[in-house]
This record gives sequence, C-alpha cells and structure tokens, in this order.
Amino acid sequence: MLIDLMDRTALVTGSTQGIGAAIAAGLARAGARVGVNGRGRESTAAAAARLSGEVPGAQIVPVVADLATEEGAAAAVEALPDVDILVNNLGIFETRPALEIDDAEWRRYFEVNVLAGVRLTRAYLPGMMERSFGRVQFIASDSAVAIPAEMIHYGMSKTALLAISRGFAKAAAGTGVTVNSVIAGPTHTGGVQDFVYQLVDRDLPWDEAQRAFMREHRPQSLLQRLIEPEEIANLVVYLSSEQASATTGGALRVDGGYVDAILP
Repeated sequence: MLIDLMDRTALVTGSTQGIGAAIAAGLARAGARVGVNGRGRESTAAAAARLSGEVPGAQIVPVVADLATEEGAAAAVEALPDVDILVNNLGIFETRPALEIDDAEWRRYFEVNVLAGVRLTRAYLPGMMERSFGRVQFIASDSAVAIPAEMIHYGMSKTALLAISRGFAKAAAGTGVTVNSVIAGPTHTGGVQDFVYQLVDRDLPWDEAQRAFMREHRPQSLLQRLIEPEEIANLVVYLSSEQASATTGGALRVDGGYVDAILP
C-alpha cells in the first residue's frame, strides 16, 4: 500500500518527543507538510531541525504554543491556518493515589489531555468539511478502557477522548472528513521509562526493568513488550490517508493486545 500525503498539511500536538515526534516523522515521510508543536521555542525549533535531518526535503513548521490554553490554540491556528490532518497527541500522565488527586489536578488533566484537542478540532473541522477532506485523530490509551488504579485522572481523560472523537465524527458525517481515536498501549518513550522506574526497582538495567514492569503491572499484554513509538505512528499515518476513507467514529487499537476484549 502506497500512502501519499503530498499536498496535505498536518499538525501533531505535543510532538517534540516520544509518540508525537514519531507520528510527525511518519507523516513527513509520507509527504505531508508537518507542524511540530511544543511549548518552548528552543525545544520546538530543535525538534523541527531534528525531523528535517531525519526526513530530507520534508516541510516542517515549528508551532510554538501552549495548547492547554485558549491563547495557545489561537497561536497554533495563526501558525497553521489550514490543516488537513490534525493529530491530537498532547497529553500528560503521572501516578497519584486516587484519594490524593485534588480539584486542581483534575482540572489540569482535563485542560491538557481533553480540552486542548477539543479546541483545535473545533477550529479546524469546519475548514476540513468545506474542502471535503480531513483527518482528525485523538491519541487515547489502553487506560481509557482499563482504568489504572494508580492514575485514574489520566484514565478519565483518555476515556473522554473516545466519546469526543465519536461525537465529532457525527458532526462531520457525510462530508469526507473522518474522526477517530487511537488506543495506544504501553509504549517505550522517555516519559514511560521514568514511569516504569517509579513502579519497579530503579537499580535494574532497562531491559530487566521493562520485563519486570510488563510481568508485574501489564501481564495481559499479548505483545509482552513495550510498543515502539513508530508502531503507533504507522497506524496514525494510515488513518491520515485516502485509503482510510471508510474508517470514522472508531476507537482503533494499537495496544499489543493489552485490552482483553474483542471490542474497545
């Protein structure tokens, strides 16, 4: 299957590192002009330069914006007024006992993990519908359907994305625009590596720590290893293409078989 995203413009939120950076690289390799987003000017410029080096000839646009704010969303739209592919990847996570999560933390998780994507979708979806083409994706998590006891605020935010993506897909019905959520499983990123070491012996070498984490905390994984960010990106790139024109309103799993269910 040849995926050609030439003449398409994409914005990947939270894309200076991890899954977001891998998605940005995958879209760029398929020919898309890609907006790389981060809050810091230097870190965003560095990520854009790194991606330009990885994908020679790629068109990369640094988008410096704190998307957890209305002002940040407006700045992103000013930098990229017309977007064909919107990947709402921005997200935060941290372990916290359920009874110790205060109101401010609940609001923070909703603002960053949920409302940031809602604002941008609301901004870009009308233009996509007018052009009869668009792809919106929300990067969710296995935690959306298997709420982790150690971070229920994170799980809540990812569950919300499943409902939001379905609702926006209905708003775009019949227009040629698709809206989906991607349920990512436990993935090997710098942030997750730190998270793993919060739960297992910090003195273990990484390979042993990863195996111990999967064995003790994610034993239902059929993959029995952490997923690489590029594996998440592969599904996102496909969903961004013409070939995925009949896939909308869905919650698609790239979770290594972690969620023990036939349907999400």
